[in-house]
Amino acid sequence: MSKKLELSWYNKNKKIVVEPRVLIENSKYSYFNSKKGKKNIDQNLLIHGDNLLGLKAIENEFNSKIKCIYIDPPYNTGSAFEHYDDNLEHSKWLNLMYPRLKIMRNLLSEDGMIFVQIDDNEQAYLTIMMDEIFGRENRINTIVVNMSNMSGPKINSAILGKRFPKIKEYILVYSKNRDVYEMKIPKYKKTDWDPEYNLIIPELTEDDYNIIQNQSLEHLINKISSFTLHSLKSWLKDNKIKDSLDWRLENSYRIVASKPNTALLRIASEMKFDSVMSIIESPQGLKKLIKTDFNRNTRTARIELVFAKDNIEVFFGDHWNDIVTTGGVSQEGGVRFPQGKKPEKLVSRVIETVTNPGDLVLDSFLGSGTTAAVAHKLNRRWIGIEMSEQVFTHAKVRIDSVIDGKDDTGITNISNWLGGGGYKFYELAPTLIKIDEFEQPIINSEYNADMLAAAIAIHEGYRYEPSQEIYWKQSHSAENSFLFVTTNHINDEYLDSIYNQMKEDEYLLISCKSFNSHLDKKYKNVAIKKIPDSILRNCEFGKDNYNLNIISPPNYDEEVNEDE
Repeated sequence: MSKKLELSWYNKNKKIVVEPRVLIENSKYSYFNSKKGKKNIDQNLLIHGDNLLGLKAIENEFNSKIKCIYIDPPYNTGSAFEHYDDNLEHSKWLNLMYPRLKIMRNLLSEDGMIFVQIDDNEQAYLTIMMDEIFGRENRINTIVVNMSNMSGPKINSAILGKRFPKIKEYILVYSKNRDVYEMKIPKYKKTDWDPEYNLIIPELTEDDYNIIQNQSLEHLINKISSFTLHSLKSWLKDNKIKDSLDWRLENSYRIVASKPNTALLRIASEMKFDSVMSIIESPQGLKKLIKTDFNRNTRTARIELVFAKDNIEVFFGDHWNDIVTTGGVSQEGGVRFPQGKKPEKLVSRVIETVTNPGDLVLDSFLGSGTTAAVAHKLNRRWIGIEMSEQVFTHAKVRIDSVIDGKDDTGITNISNWLGGGGYKFYELAPTLIKIDEFEQPIINSEYNADMLAAAIAIHEGYRYEPSQEIYWKQSHSAENSFLFVTTNHINDEYLDSIYNQMKEDEYLLISCKSFNSHLDKKYKNVAIKKIPDSILRNCEFGKDNYNLNIISPPNYDEEVNEDE
């Protein structure tokens, strides 16, 4: 019996072996703006199809390459949503999320991160599941996001005395490898002046401030002896300067607060000083600026001088209460999606926290296309997967508008987006194996030679990149390992002609319809398999829909029944 703590649910151990499908470009829907340039068209993918099949289709090529995954999966809330079917029980929801998340982990780069937005109904279950898949040590944050207002039908449950009104959701944040990930935590500007910052060092320049920030205080040792410390209010009055928020912000580099610091106090209490300020080193090795006339008779003496400039901007915490879901968010991108669209501001904060321009972003529940639109505006590469007709009516329309520079909503202005780029549009190939009228497995007649070769390459773990010079070098898995797929019968003459072209250190796997019985043992560095027999046990063929069959995001502005 396993001693590992994990969540169990009905059918958890029922193996789902998904068929790795080939992606087929539908050039009719691929898009770029010739006036804006063709930059990144090959690096952005819009995929139409079941998202589990879509994830499996990209797993080989994009393994360990995706820097950021943001998904907003369907919520198991129990109220109807037009793009999905009826509500399912917890175990069904978990069963269908489980394989998707496992593939997503494979897709993440070693320093990559995943953000999953979810509501109360499955948040606790999902956390334990993700602990199992990604490792509890890689759970970085559980962010709470305000996603609604205290108004309208939402407060009915409170009026009836049934529950607190629900206004928040969660974003579960996991890294793939805690040892190598890195986040750029964003900051926001305070709107009010903190009255604690009520002292000024008039002689301090911005260059001096920068020296202090860079921990090069030894360059200021002589200068610090000439610094003076004054009450901000008195100094402004004495120098006939009109007090204002703008003036304080402009001079925040020399305005300070005195704050308690017990570690510094212990050190400074053993020292003598001959100037108003001094520099001492903290137990952590950081050089700190202190005032020397601190009260030596109290353990809470205000000794450390902290600059206002360091605290005008403060880091966002794990409660994001600045996200607005009203006032036009449903119209962002020029496509109306009133009940489920996430604000571009929210998605951009996620993407910018963990990626740089050129990094790859994935959303396998693309919906109205928010993630792809935001990633494009931020000059990130992206992959979006959407199973429904929304890919045409919402996502494609929205992304095309971004490329043409016609979308002036969302983060367009703050990101200085003017248009450009493009993407390729892909459909999932049909299943490779079909059952004929005699109940026998056969190759799907919709597959041409190239599609077949590409499909077998995925099954066998090869990369399909046909050589222009040597016909049998269709796919490769290593520098000297190749795959050749053919519907021809392989006889001695056919095999010998190939072998005579091979180098001594090359290995070849041949997948064919039939071959002479002795040929699979003729050459040590040539293996032969018969198709479709060789891949029948690889996966589940013929299934085109792993639909979650549950509703998607809740209504943010137009809730009908909060008690559901």
